[in-house]
Amino acid sequence: MADTSIDRIEKALARIEAAAAARASSAERLAARHEALRTKVEAAVASLDALIAREAAAREEG
Repeated sequence: MADTSIDRIEKALARIEAAAAARASSAERLAARHEALRTKVEAAVASLDALIAREAAAREEG
């Protein structure tokens, strides 16, 4: 039996909803990865700041 217009519209709506959900999930994963990267970069910058401060202090003493 052929799909009616309503059936085709409902199927299209289901595809659109599935695509929107997949995109939202992808955006959430990207946001989580971004936050993890931000945390790592902040830690690395803090380590570099501490190293630079130690080197500057050592130069002042020496």
